[in-house]
Amino acid sequence: MAHESAVYTHGHHESVLRSHRWRTAANSAAYLLGALKPHMRVLDVGCGPGTITADLAAYVPEGEVVGVDNAPAVVEQAREEAARRGVGNVSFTTGDVHALGSPDASFCVVHAHQVLQHVGDPVGALREMRRVTKPGGIVAARDSDYAGMIWYPLVPALDDWLDLYHRVARANGGEPDAGRRLRSWAGEAGFAEITSSSSTWCFATPEDRAWWSGLWADRTLQSSYASRVIEGGHATQDDLRRISDGWREWGASADGWFSVVHGEILCRVG
Repeated sequence: MAHESAVYTHGHHESVLRSHRWRTAANSAAYLLGALKPHMRVLDVGCGPGTITADLAAYVPEGEVVGVDNAPAVVEQAREEAARRGVGNVSFTTGDVHALGSPDASFCVVHAHQVLQHVGDPVGALREMRRVTKPGGIVAARDSDYAGMIWYPLVPALDDWLDLYHRVARANGGEPDAGRRLRSWAGEAGFAEITSSSSTWCFATPEDRAWWSGLWADRTLQSSYASRVIEGGHATQDDLRRISDGWREWGASADGWFSVVHGEILCRVG
C-alpha cells in the first residue's frame, strides 16, 4: 500500500494523547540514550505531543532537537510542552516521514518512536530517515509488537480486542507487529550495521492498571479508531462496548498484569 493511503489507526483523541504524554526518553528511548553526545543535532520523527523530544534535548545541551509530526494541532501541543519546561534547544514543525523537508545529511541522529508500524512504506521511511542523517550518524527506531503483548487475568474480551486491532491496523495500511520486523526493514532500506534489541513496558500497579485500562477503554469507544472499526465493518458498537468493558474488568483485577514488548534498532549510516 502506498504511504498516501496509510491511515494513522489511533487518531489524536484525548485517550491517545494521554498515552503519548506519558512517554519519556527513559521509558521509551533508553536504547538510544548512550549514543547521544552533547553537541548532536537530533530529528525526532512522529514526535506527537513532544514529551520524548523535550527529554532528548537535555542529552544534547550544546546541540538541538527538531520534532516533526504530520498533525498540526499535536505539533502545537509539543511547542507548548517545551515552553512549559523552558527547553530552549528544541523546535517543532509539521512534516511527513516519507518526504522529510530537510537537506541530506542534516542530523547526527534521526529517531522514531512508534511510527513505522503506522506507515504504508516503512522501508521507504527508513531510507528517508537515512537520507537526512550524516555519515557516521544513527537512525533509531522503536515499535511495539501487538502479537507480543501478554496479560493476566485472561479476560476473553481482550483476545477479541487484539484480533480486532490487528485487522483494523492492517486495513489502514499499517503493520501492528512491527517490532519483530524492524531489523528486516532496516536491512531492506540498505543499512549494513544494525544493532537490535528489545524492551518492555509493564503495567501492574493499581495506578498503572487504572491508567492503561482506562485509556484503552476510552479509545475503544470514543477515538477515531472506534469510528474506523464501525465504518470498516470490522465490528459493531456492541462489540466495542464489550471490549471496553473487558478493559475495565482487567484493570479492576488485583492480579492484573500487562506487558508490551518493543523491538528496537540502532542503524549506523555509512
